[in-house]
Amino acid sequence: MLTGMRIVVLGGDARQLEVIRKCVDMDATVTVIGFDKLEVPLKGVTLESMSVKLLESSDALILPVVGCDEEGNVSALFGTQKLQFLNEHAAALPPHCIVYTGMARAYLKEICTRHELKLVELLDRDDVAIYNSIPTAEGALMMAIQHTDFTIHGAECMVLGMGRTGFTMARALQGLGAKVRVGVRRAEDAARAVEMGWKPFMTRDLANETKGVDLIFNTIPSMIITAQILSKLPLSTVIIDLASAPGGCDFRYAEKRGITAMLAPGLPGIVAPKTAGTIIANTLVQLLMEDNPDRGDAQ
Repeated sequence: MLTGMRIVVLGGDARQLEVIRKCVDMDATVTVIGFDKLEVPLKGVTLESMSVKLLESSDALILPVVGCDEEGNVSALFGTQKLQFLNEHAAALPPHCIVYTGMARAYLKEICTRHELKLVELLDRDDVAIYNSIPTAEGALMMAIQHTDFTIHGAECMVLGMGRTGFTMARALQGLGAKVRVGVRRAEDAARAVEMGWKPFMTRDLANETKGVDLIFNTIPSMIITAQILSKLPLSTVIIDLASAPGGCDFRYAEKRGITAMLAPGLPGIVAPKTAGTIIANTLVQLLMEDNPDRGDAQ
């Protein structure tokens, strides 16, 4: 249990609601900031405004999945006021306080390092990323269906990258009867693709794999679908970029050429916020107990 632990939840979207509920269920003392717009108030929590004094007594600070931007701005879907996590706020946190987020940009990493605060990025964990790949793949399939006039069954589909999201994406496409090609960088990934029944190719050879492609799902967070590649694709190709912003596609040239290309990060929080929130909440609570062993065992 988390009895006696003081947790501050700063901003977020619908996923954060599941985190809050889980922490309350585990008997933590939870204060939320940026949730004053909720139609149904959260039970068992204290609603506060951002202040240095509030943070001085916190054991854990939970930021949204996307953390904050390079100016410290924190997204708060259910809040009415602008939220920022600034140097003065980090300085106010006790030395033992741990900062949790999904992914951290340079600003958040630097400010936590400056004040010697432990920063935990949940999306860096294999278990969270693998669980998250399920709603990501479902959301990508939804987008593909919405933006095409053909079935995925029988379509020529390409998945770039065979990491945690790419693997799930390729398997989902295969389950719907698509013809799946997978762009990989390592020989062992090519071997796994063959074992799964997919056609692998090395990403360096992407220019030779463009013929007849109906759908491309990119998971590689660097420029891979260049203007050169786009110039060889059929105009009917639809590209869904699942990599973190700015993605791995030259969207400017895609638009100029008339190819549909969409950047779609954060799909779990859009298409399945309850599931995505539960994934984060379960992992977060486990980490809170591991980082604070004197809180007792989970019940």
